Parts: sequence; C-alpha cells; structure tokens
Amino acid sequence: MTPRIQPLPESAASDALKAAWARHIDEYPGSRITNMKATLSHSPLAFDVYMQWYPLYHAVIGIVGERSAYLFAHAISEASNCPLCTTFFRKIIIQNGERPEDLHLTDDEQHLLDFGAAIAQNRGDVPDEVYDPIRQRFSAPEVVTLVAFAGQMIATNLINNVLHVSIDEYLYPYLPLTQSSHHA
Repeated sequence: MTPRIQPLPESAASDALKAAWARHIDEYPGSRITNMKATLSHSPLAFDVYMQWYPLYHAVIGIVGERSAYLFAHAISEASNCPLCTTFFRKIIIQNGERPEDLHLTDDEQHLLDFGAAIAQNRGDVPDEVYDPIRQRFSAPEVVTLVAFAGQMIATNLINNVLHVSIDEYLYPYLPLTQSSHHA
C-alpha cells in the first residue's frame, strides 16, 4: 500500500523537531526515527504524545518482565491487524530466539496475551473470564498501567493502519511469508 502521508523528511524538520528526535534517540538507546515516527512528526505534538508509548512500555516491563511485555504488545498489534507493529514485535521475538508461530507460554502469559488481544479485538469490551485472571494477579495500579499501555499500543496500530505507514526496510526479514506484500 502507498502511504497516505509520506514520512516527514529530515530536511523538512524544524530545529525543534530535530532536537526532539535527538532527545528520543538519546533517551531510548537503540531507537530510531522510523517511518511511523517521521509520519507522526508532521504534527510535533502528535510525535510527543505518541512517544509516551516508551515510558508506558518500560512500566509494563517492570510489571510483567521484558518477554511478557513484548509478547503483550505483539498480541495487541496482531489483534489490531497492524502489519507494521506486528512485524516490529516479531523481530523482537525472533531476536530473542523464539518463533512467533510456536510460542511456549505459561498460563499467566497466556492470560496476559488473551487480555491484550481481547482489548484490541473487542474495543475494550473484555469478558469477565479474560479479565478476572488479570485482576487476580495484578494490583489496581498495575492493571491500569497494562490497560493504558494497551490503549497506547492500539493508538499506534491505528496511526499505522489509517495512514498506511510503510514497514521500514530493516523489518523486511521479519515479515511473515504470507504478509510480504505489506512492505510497499
């Protein structure tokens, strides 16, 4: 698919925006200005708001651990039918030595992934049988953080899907074979 809005080229970025990009990369080593971030940068406020995904993600890591955090984000992205975000988290799963199609999960992990997928698929209408194991395992502040992160993840999926943001070339090797047409 052709992007509906092309990523903002660095040459068109204001000095303030370039400084925001540099701060982001400095605060989150290993991050980069991706097609999504450059697309968001058409609105510096949108860029700033969406980059709050990072502190929420780190809070989720603090609650459930790194593996469960990226699996949670993957489940949400997959349930949102977001090829870009799903591929980004496929990359992380694969780089950590697993196959996304053959994950071995504990019951707690499965409950968390089911919760994330249900939030995305049902627009927040999560059945009690999916919510109850989460509420039993986590405190109220932790549940709020998990739900807030899921909402931010879905918002990220939405931006990518609505604007047809192209999958970045560095992610091509991680595309599922059945979705290789998405790197247009």
